[in-house]
Amino acid sequence: MTELLSEEHQALAGSVREFAEQVIAPVSAKHDAEHSFPYEIIAQMGAMGLFGLPFDEEYGGEGGDYLAFCLALEEIAKVDQSVAITLEAGVGLGAMPIYRYGTSEQKQKWLPDLLSAKRLAGFGLTESDAGSDASGTRTTARLENGEWVIDGTKEFITNSGTDITSLVTVTAVTGTSQDADGSTKKEISTIIVPSGTPGFSVGAGYDKVGWNASDTHPLSFTDCRVPEENLLGQRGRGYANFLGILDEGRVAIAALATGAAQGCVDQAVRYASERKTFGSPISSYQGISFKIARMQARAHTARLAYYQAAQLMAQGKPFKTEASIAKLVAGEAAMDNARDATQIFGGYGFINEYTVARHYRDSKILEVGEGTTEVQLMLIGRSLGLR
Repeated sequence: MTELLSEEHQALAGSVREFAEQVIAPVSAKHDAEHSFPYEIIAQMGAMGLFGLPFDEEYGGEGGDYLAFCLALEEIAKVDQSVAITLEAGVGLGAMPIYRYGTSEQKQKWLPDLLSAKRLAGFGLTESDAGSDASGTRTTARLENGEWVIDGTKEFITNSGTDITSLVTVTAVTGTSQDADGSTKKEISTIIVPSGTPGFSVGAGYDKVGWNASDTHPLSFTDCRVPEENLLGQRGRGYANFLGILDEGRVAIAALATGAAQGCVDQAVRYASERKTFGSPISSYQGISFKIARMQARAHTARLAYYQAAQLMAQGKPFKTEASIAKLVAGEAAMDNARDATQIFGGYGFINEYTVARHYRDSKILEVGEGTTEVQLMLIGRSLGLR
């Protein structure tokens, strides 16, 4: 679908594709098996400017757009979803809140290292009782002698416990207000918590089904104190601001999922052309060729969906519904294609050294993270006036 892209976007996608195939793919199985974070890969991606793609040059960014970032995610996700989600979270969830809502001082302090991948940042939103319903946040922060005092826990936070993590941005209840009907409403704000702050603890990494080379931890805050100026954005706007970040993130996750779906197609085509049964390549059997054709149709549709959402976003037009559609379609395409590719590979599809096996384990979370399939359906329904 290169005819839909500018020459600059085509060149970027080509260079990232080459890097993914030549540098990331050869070590993917090793990092997955060892559950090890690919520091050497992240450093090279930082040197390539991938973590700075959609940011202004003023802060060390590349001055590109969100579509460029999405194209990079798609190419990397074809071979390794763990590396792709590290990039997606590092940009969309780590640096972007500071870029969108930070003060000039906060941007100058944190962004240069984040955009070069010398450092990473986490996005502390999810809690045990506040996932799809993020307004259920129980973590609290109170002002005391010019400091925010934070108490609470967070769950499933990406890039929060690496050796190069410099901060997490945390949503916390900073007060309450009364609605017109007399009901109490939580005031949720966002606060920057640097790594190593006393009272801030990073729990042991999760034993996950997939994304084994991605860094994911629970976090806890006990009498954790940071300066008052670490408030990110306007007080009481933390929930609304993070919902905006999630809308953007859904476009990026859709691009990642599209890459996973296309990666399964590419692997299935290659394997079906080489594998022979009864004297013929299995690609000659209609049952196999039709299955791969349907896989390609899913990947193609997912790509169109995220292209449109990214373009609307770049044009400053509403894109919330399109982001949900893209995330829904692409997430399902990734999971469906992974299942079909595994079936085509037969026994080899059940061996972890093969990319399709890792896609089979990795892709399920694409129907959960950054808003579940059910949440996307709810949002799309609301856009149609359904309640």
